[in-house]
Amino acid sequence: MKRKKQDRQRHLKETIDANPFITDEALADRFGVSIQTIRLDRMELSIPELRERIKDVAQKQLDEVKALPMEEVFGEIVDLQLDERAISILDVKKEHVFSRTGIARGHYLFAQANSLAVAIIDDDLALTAKATIRFTRQVKAGERVVAKAEVQKVERDRTLVVVNSFVGQELVFSGDFLMYRSAQ
Repeated sequence: MKRKKQDRQRHLKETIDANPFITDEALADRFGVSIQTIRLDRMELSIPELRERIKDVAQKQLDEVKALPMEEVFGEIVDLQLDERAISILDVKKEHVFSRTGIARGHYLFAQANSLAVAIIDDDLALTAKATIRFTRQVKAGERVVAKAEVQKVERDRTLVVVNSFVGQELVFSGDFLMYRSAQ
């Protein structure tokens, strides 16, 4: 029995090292144990919870956001390469959804994407000049939205940023953001 636990913990550590964004729920499914068992294993191995792992990875990999303070970004930025790409995570909570349906209010998904489009700009000034957005599936409380932004085109005072947001592998939101910036 002790050998089985040691093997699970070794594989758990390898899995988290390979994907620090994996949830305890996904780990429990993968290893066929309870979420509580995963949490106990993490504690024994001194592996922090998901939110702390995300912050640790973000601190190692992020460029400095220039166009707005980090506390004004909606969602948690976990990757940022200015004028190239960025990723943020939003855990949809009860306060983000309509009480009657449990479906996320669209302005939260837009806010996550728009603030990521602002954050990716390598300039002290970045404003949304135009946004073309599409909602492709409803998002519900308890789901995690991962927004991925990519700079498509940089001109003198405009930058086109494309943002695609996913729940798992499923596209739930997409947007083309034409961003105004100081002339370079």
